[in-house]
Amino acid sequence: MTTAYAVVIPTLVRDTLADCLAALAAATGPPPREIVLVDDRPVPDPGPLEHPLNVLGDLRDRTTVLHGGGRGPAAARNTGLRAVASPWVAFLDDDVQAGPHWCEQLTQDLAAAGPDTAGVQGVIAVPLPGRRRPTDWERETVARARARWGAVDMAYRTDALKQARGFDERFLRAHREDVDLALRLLDAGWGIRQGRRTTRHPVHPVGRWASLAAQRGHADDALMLRLHGAGWWHRVAAPRGRIRGHLAVTTAGAAACVLAGAGRRTAAAVAALGWAAGTAEYAWARVAPGPRTRDEVTTLLLTSALIPPTASWHWLSGLWRYRGAPAWREVAS
Repeated sequence: MTTAYAVVIPTLVRDTLADCLAALAAATGPPPREIVLVDDRPVPDPGPLEHPLNVLGDLRDRTTVLHGGGRGPAAARNTGLRAVASPWVAFLDDDVQAGPHWCEQLTQDLAAAGPDTAGVQGVIAVPLPGRRRPTDWERETVARARARWGAVDMAYRTDALKQARGFDERFLRAHREDVDLALRLLDAGWGIRQGRRTTRHPVHPVGRWASLAAQRGHADDALMLRLHGAGWWHRVAAPRGRIRGHLAVTTAGAAACVLAGAGRRTAAAVAALGWAAGTAEYAWARVAPGPRTRDEVTTLLLTSALIPPTASWHWLSGLWRYRGAPAWREVAS
């Protein structure tokens, strides 16, 4: 069985890209037949790509750069998929680093895949500080990096992907597009297995409001509900999350404002107490496991008050936006 493979990396040409490519070039084992970088910036600038490409060394001649047009990682991966001719395609994110024996381990993973196996997932290692407890963002990075069927490091049969029509480009962020594809492949009779190759996913610094911006993913959860039904959470072994709690807290806060405006002070106070209790519980659930530094606590207190209405907005807007989206089986039939 042939184990020739291509590597596709969607990228916004962040500072992490050079380390990603350097680790790939340094990995021992049969090198990829093709490397496709999909520059997904809305307006590509060839200048920032010069240094990352130089670290590829001899692999530079096997590398193609395509432009994704800023349509998101799902569309960028499809752009790369259409360009490869190898029987297997391995997707890597641009902020990870392949292990020192990644190429050798990948070819072993692919050689061990049976004819009914469509994909083989890599093992993701997230380095965490040893002298303190991880922050809320570090714990979130671990959860995302180790999610089932994540495209952080995932190899697929090229033919299987093309039969499944690739990634669903309605997923505009790096959220749920990978598990959606996996569920479609599984329902089509394919298998997906865990491989043995390792990839390092460092925790990168983010701004104070990163957890707030991440709530946009609730719209993708709404699309998953439309496409795969209410049981999709269990199938992908994903935590249900707090959307129900966020809706309740947001409703209590809105009710307090409306009741206060109507002059119903007692009812408004009760609703406000419910909002405060729900917000305090959520904030403590995030603060308690972490290092509890002043900056961390301040960030979590601020975002814990803002996340429930933000998450509720994205969830409800996603339900409305995708209200007419048919289940994928209806489209495939």
